[in-house]
Amino acid sequence: MTLLEILAHPEPASFNHALAEEVRGILLAAGHEVMYHDLYGEDFPPVLPGAEIPAGAPLDPQVARHCRELSRAEGLILVHPNWWGQPPALLKGWVDRVFRPGVAYRFQPGDGGAGVPEGLLTARTALIFNTGNTPPEREREVFGDPLETLWTRCILNFCGVRDVRRRLFATVADSNPEQRRAWIREARDMAADAFPA
Repeated sequence: MTLLEILAHPEPASFNHALAEEVRGILLAAGHEVMYHDLYGEDFPPVLPGAEIPAGAPLDPQVARHCRELSRAEGLILVHPNWWGQPPALLKGWVDRVFRPGVAYRFQPGDGGAGVPEGLLTARTALIFNTGNTPPEREREVFGDPLETLWTRCILNFCGVRDVRRRLFATVADSNPEQRRAWIREARDMAADAFPA
């Protein structure tokens, strides 16, 4: 299976990096092709220029590569921290530029964008691994878990991905090495279950 894994965390020594590498390793060991991108490490350009908005617009070569890989992917893995109830701005910019009309979705002919789109992604399953410093209960009860809504309803379902599995690992700030090892094992198990060999 061809998978696309996206990491968005600026600190190479972060738990997000460790998590992404472990998940990638288990998927490669299972025989999957994993197209892997560390957005900060690659200095991905997140700002969407106005000229790039229309479907079929000329694209920056790096953006065009990501679009091709998103189209090919049979599964998605996204790893990022929860910052203010959102992914880092770099990851949001990646979505703005790569989840494009004609790549991730399209509207029916004659629909100027007000109707219900058709999702174009080949991927049917996505794994979202978030880290945070808010306990999960408080995230749900006080904030309404905005990342669940964002990824599942606003982005992935919109583009045709129906099986979205998300796990918030928290709280990272006061976690110990044993807790982090347990989280890594859980993420590896989730990846193996979502994308079996």
